[in-house]
Amino acid sequence: MPRERGQKVVATNRKARHDYLIEDTFEAGLVLYGTEVKALRAGRASLVDGYGFVENGEAWLDAVHIPEYSQGTWNNHAPRRKRKMLLHKAQILKIHNKIKEGGYTLIPLSLYFSDGNAKVELAIAKGKREYDKRQTLRERQDRREADRAMSSRRHLGE
Repeated sequence: MPRERGQKVVATNRKARHDYLIEDTFEAGLVLYGTEVKALRAGRASLVDGYGFVENGEAWLDAVHIPEYSQGTWNNHAPRRKRKMLLHKAQILKIHNKIKEGGYTLIPLSLYFSDGNAKVELAIAKGKREYDKRQTLRERQDRREADRAMSSRRHLGE
């Protein structure tokens, strides 16, 4: 059987970009059980409540929901267990120092397979205030209206 190539996105945390101001992103590998990999290949996962943390020099991902594998037996995995992330030591130190600084958190943005390996895209992020969220929505709406006006003007000129 040939090796897998490319990326296959399993789950994305779309609300993260709305609720947080993304400062820096990382790609990390995941240490998973066999039934977790099979559940992910079936396209089942949720990153909604997930977060990352550093403990004893190791990076961990917690509260990410990977449902039990339907054909799994009695040795199926726990859906919301703590999972180890594989990062370089320098990346772990950078994340740890930023989180320790205060006001920052480590959140998963997406979960995907890259060349057959399970990966998670992480972000060091700062929570947005309510008025920041409104400002972002207003800017997006203004940009959309301007694009629409330019598009209609272009079509009238033809």
